[in-house]
Amino acid sequence: MEYITEKHRIFVMDNGEEVGGRMPLAFVSFPERDGVYVINHTYVDDRLRGQGIASELVRRAVEEIESRGGQITATCSYAQLWLARNRGRAISSPLSCPIK
Repeated sequence: MEYITEKHRIFVMDNGEEVGGRMPLAFVSFPERDGVYVINHTYVDDRLRGQGIASELVRRAVEEIESRGGQITATCSYAQLWLARNRGRAISSPLSCPIK
């Protein structure tokens, strides 16, 4: 499995092709506005769940944002939980991607 970083998203590749056709089976998105990056969506297809991929995606997103000198916030409930557990940062904002 290969993680590909783009300007506002990190997604999973497998064997050089985006897994699942046009939409990857796992990704995190983090649009930026005025130096503030919002982790707004984390998605992992059912077939890949339970392997720590969501955590790895958010960790990579946080590291990428920090390397850019950006501030981090999250509207994704998974990312909010990850930040609280791994960075001691409670973020209280409306949820845009509730955990299923």
